[in-house]
Amino acid sequence: MNPPADATARRAIAPVICYPVATLPAPDMALLDAARATLIKTGEVLVPPRDAATFTVPAGHFFRITSVEGSQVGDLNLWNADDLSERFYSGKTRALHGTHITRGQHMWSSFPALRPMATITHDSLEWYGKDEFGGSVHDVIGTRCDPYTHNLLSGDQYHHCCHSNLTRALADHLGIPHAQAEPHIHDVLNVFMCTGFTRDTGQYFMKASPVRPGDTLEFFAEINLLGALSACPGGDCSTVHSSDHAQCHPLLVETFKPDAATLENWSPPPVNGYNRRHGG
Repeated sequence: MNPPADATARRAIAPVICYPVATLPAPDMALLDAARATLIKTGEVLVPPRDAATFTVPAGHFFRITSVEGSQVGDLNLWNADDLSERFYSGKTRALHGTHITRGQHMWSSFPALRPMATITHDSLEWYGKDEFGGSVHDVIGTRCDPYTHNLLSGDQYHHCCHSNLTRALADHLGIPHAQAEPHIHDVLNVFMCTGFTRDTGQYFMKASPVRPGDTLEFFAEINLLGALSACPGGDCSTVHSSDHAQCHPLLVETFKPDAATLENWSPPPVNGYNRRHGG
């Protein structure tokens, strides 16, 4: 189809940011940095390759994900530990902060609460920025590798996609069947994963993660959290995922308690203030 006569003018219209964030409550990073300086380790979980594990973090504590042994990406789910219906909302986090998140930005929860669940307090890969392909690290655009899309594309039955790993881990934690746990699994934060969109077709791409052993992504728990992390079967995501072909490594999750005195001026965020009348 031939373009209209004013096609160039239409394309030249400047974009408008959908959700300006100047009025968002900004995290007090000076306060959080002071709390970080007092951290005492309270526990750890080693997530095996091509598997997932759960962990809990009380409000006001920290958790840290670390690459160990080799380059590896992870898929992170978060829930309100006291109410699993409140869970990480990757789409709204993306709309507010962009396609990839880093230090000083929140992971937001689902409706109707829509509040910060966790705040990133340290990112050893913050230096990466955006590369020449448009790629960056820690994305909120990929949904998680799953056996349904894998079956759709290949016809295979593969049981160690991140979706299945997270399902098994949550089911084990709650002591419920997989079928009951699966509806709670949701779109993820792709920890350490380097991704973007191709400029020609706009397709979601992955490339070798810049993560190396010792790199960390650290979070402050704004509310009581239940987390689940999958060590993706894609390894560093340089070649394929949803298979046993990539070299994979474990991921370490550690939890920490700060000196309570450093958080005297902090309180958990309230649920969203919308009255939920919806015009009724």
